[in-house]
Amino acid sequence: MPYTADLEAYFSRIGDQGSRQPTLATLNRLIAAHVRAIPFENLSILLGQPISMELDQIEAKLVHGGRGGYCFEQNTLFQQILQGLGYSVQPISARVRLQRPRSFMPARTHLFLRVEIDQQSWLVDVGVGALSPTAALRLELDTPQPTPHETRRIVSTGNWQGFEQRAPDAALFHQVELNGQWEDVCEFTLEPMHPIDRELGNWFTSTHPDSHFRNRLVVALATETGRKTLLNSEFKYRDADGQAQSRQLETDQEILALLASEFGLEFPPGTRFDWQENPA
Repeated sequence: MPYTADLEAYFSRIGDQGSRQPTLATLNRLIAAHVRAIPFENLSILLGQPISMELDQIEAKLVHGGRGGYCFEQNTLFQQILQGLGYSVQPISARVRLQRPRSFMPARTHLFLRVEIDQQSWLVDVGVGALSPTAALRLELDTPQPTPHETRRIVSTGNWQGFEQRAPDAALFHQVELNGQWEDVCEFTLEPMHPIDRELGNWFTSTHPDSHFRNRLVVALATETGRKTLLNSEFKYRDADGQAQSRQLETDQEILALLASEFGLEFPPGTRFDWQENPA
């Protein structure tokens, strides 16, 4: 049978009972609720478990199973929810550029969404970890866009004619303002990411020995005003002003307890995640 998103279960998972009309206000409310309820995490990879791109399996994990996931799972699920509500949605491919110079060329292994509302394009990304935007971003150049958390903007390089025609080397960059500086989050060209491309990107990201998702533990969740993250054994909370507090976890038991208390992720006692202490 064709897959149909379980909207009632999803709304229960994110704790939202508001309007389901396909408006910008609804979209922004759902984004904020999603990134506060469903953690970004790569724990299945570290447990040696495959990451499925089957729609029912993604829903079973993130909605019914109380787990989180990374971009291919998060944004694929959110696409299905939005389409079930009547939004026009297109999956878009990108290169993640967080903490990477533009001289370095990362693989095109990131998925996010382009949503059309009243002839205006909006960019949505509930799967870029500790910097997932908490509101939709207008597809508009060089305009700072406040969100409930950080300020964002879209900038370009190369020659563009509108957003539909570009020179071969032209690109767009989603940026975030951190501590008064603009930092690249991802690079994209508005090229759609078709299912086969998602399969290949997901396979590389979850299985290649050099993928950082194979070599470090990453969990992130937005709060009402800040963000909390776990990177390997360091837990960090960043408030609305960008001030961060962190503490180091010493044992596997502490990690399991923190995953449960701070991220709602429950694992059996004795579970151990296979990550490197100092990944390259």
